[in-house]
Amino acid sequence: MKRIDTVLPGVCILEPQVFGDHRGYFMETYNQAAFEKLGIHTVFVQDNQSFTKKRGTLRGIHFQNNPMSQAKLVRVTRGVVLDVAVDLRRGSPTYLKWTAEVLSADNKRMLFIPRGFGHGFKALSDDVEFVYKVDNLFSKENDRGIRFDDPAIGVDWGEVARENLSEKDLSSPLLADSDCNYVFDLREEER
Repeated sequence: MKRIDTVLPGVCILEPQVFGDHRGYFMETYNQAAFEKLGIHTVFVQDNQSFTKKRGTLRGIHFQNNPMSQAKLVRVTRGVVLDVAVDLRRGSPTYLKWTAEVLSADNKRMLFIPRGFGHGFKALSDDVEFVYKVDNLFSKENDRGIRFDDPAIGVDWGEVARENLSEKDLSSPLLADSDCNYVFDLREEER
């Protein structure tokens, strides 16, 4: 497994080693010992999968407030997405900065997103299957979203049609109007 750091400390691309031949391929998508060697000391407790039928559909920007915040390991098993992570930790040197990576079934890249970051993706193809591991259980009481087009963040999603958004994403507040409770902690950064 290869780790490629992004512009946001802690957010990284992971490239698995793929073993292929005329029959197909095999790859290891998660191995706790290998992840720890790469500096990722997260224990995952839940796996999720979503299906997005239509190209252009946008999901996000989502997160769970503390104490139920979640780190995520995301990947695409069918199709292509533009995957986005946003630093929502007040006081962070990269507060409101974002990174976008293309994840696809073909490139087999994964994105690790630590706690304190918002997450979203836009389907760049039809029929996207998106899978992710999280290190905390889903909590409806702490489930949050902020506007995908918040000008304070300025994510470049390309064109987004209203019909490609859920009611939740359309009605999410701007970050300034949200109750996001993430605060930067240098001690966490140094782990």
